[in-house]
Amino acid sequence: MIESHDVFHEFPEHKETIRKLLTKVDFVRLVKDYDEVDRKIRRIEQRVDPASDFYAEELKKMRVGLKDRLYQMIMAAA
Repeated sequence: MIESHDVFHEFPEHKETIRKLLTKVDFVRLVKDYDEVDRKIRRIEQRVDPASDFYAEELKKMRVGLKDRLYQMIMAAA
């Protein structure tokens, strides 16, 4: 089973702050971008969608960057 990386799973200690931030358009947009990249990675890992190793690694780097930006927003709002 491929592990979920949704924002609540990644930052369980900040659930209340995340809920509050979900009223902010910029945060919601970033979460959607993060979820889309994570979905693509999961589909590749589950072998649903074919992809080169390079593309898969680029997606993973993108997910880390988005996660960092989300964390910064969460910490600023906490």
